[in-house]
Amino acid sequence: DVLRIGPYRSLFAGQAISDIGDGITLLLLLLVINELTGSTAALALMAIVEAVPHFTVGLLAGVYVDRWNRRTVMLAADLLRAGIVLSFAFVATAGILPMLYVLAFAQSSVSTFFRPARGALLPRIIPPEGLPAANSLTQSSQIIGSVIGAGIAGLLYGTFGTGVAGFALDAGTFLVSFAFIARIASSYGRIHAPEHESDQRDVRRSLLEGLAIVRGSRALSGSLIAAAVTMLGLGAVNVLFVPLVVRDLHVHPTWMAGIELAQTSAMILAAGIVAILARRLAPTTIITIGLAGIGVCIGLLAGVSAVWQVIVILFAVGWMVTPLQAMLQTIVQTASTDGTRGRVVSLLQASLSTASVASMAIGGVLGDLIGIRSVYLAAAVIVLVAAGISWILFRGIRARPVTAPAEAT
Repeated sequence: DVLRIGPYRSLFAGQAISDIGDGITLLLLLLVINELTGSTAALALMAIVEAVPHFTVGLLAGVYVDRWNRRTVMLAADLLRAGIVLSFAFVATAGILPMLYVLAFAQSSVSTFFRPARGALLPRIIPPEGLPAANSLTQSSQIIGSVIGAGIAGLLYGTFGTGVAGFALDAGTFLVSFAFIARIASSYGRIHAPEHESDQRDVRRSLLEGLAIVRGSRALSGSLIAAAVTMLGLGAVNVLFVPLVVRDLHVHPTWMAGIELAQTSAMILAAGIVAILARRLAPTTIITIGLAGIGVCIGLLAGVSAVWQVIVILFAVGWMVTPLQAMLQTIVQTASTDGTRGRVVSLLQASLSTASVASMAIGGVLGDLIGIRSVYLAAAVIVLVAAGISWILFRGIRARPVTAPAEAT
């Protein structure tokens, strides 16, 4: 149903193309750095460089997304990212390798403007009852795009031995995205005048106002806190997953593709039931159930003894992740006003990134000190605590299934 809406089709098409490009560049950067340095520290540094903007620049990005036309922000971001990615091809050499890190930081910083702008624009295009489905399509697009992009990157790098062709292709995907977003009427990107005018203050005051908005809403604060606490557990799970499978279970690394396929396929299939769930359950209920289910599954992973058990558990996790992520985005979009939505989306992304990076760092240390499986048990407890927090903070909120009529724009 949401794909029948013309502006959303343009937005979704542009995103789907650029998601593939993101998948290409993500893998190409790692392949190029590995080829030039052969250093795991250099690879880890790239991951850090790309993560830092999400909890630094990203906070300020939300302020400006709530001041500028969101469509214009997205168009400018696509053009800038196209130029930056194309520049990767010229600096991917041993002599000027540090420039690759600088450009990667710049690209990630620009992306922190694009994502909240898109999240804030979506409710102007899609009626409230369509937001869960639209957000689940976003999750599916990112997953599929990442897989396709990684496949293309591997093919191009294996064929040409450099990342030039892949970087050029990714730059082209941003231009295609620009063309699709340009088809959306500029009026959708304008912020409602009263809210927009009230936000024309200094950056610090605008940022503090965004924090106050989240604190003043139990739906928003509950979503933000529960999501951040969850990532405190999941970050460690992600960084220790390969050692769990390869070192503890003594499984050949080629099994990782099958394991990844199990969770990815479940996440894509789950996108088809999000709209059905949203008509029957409140978003807050779906979030709490999803967190509890994921916490239990992580606890089960701590006791696996065979790779087939890992595949079954992650297939189950995939069915919970997509509805959970879609409902978090839906709450953020519906519980904030048009003039504050950019800051709220940015705060969510910043809190998730901060918690994830902290969890990965702590998890890597604890994995050696207390063992991988003990870290998994601790992570399971943390995620279950997040489920409890969401249940407590969401209690008393008159949250109903998302079936409200569209707001006039």
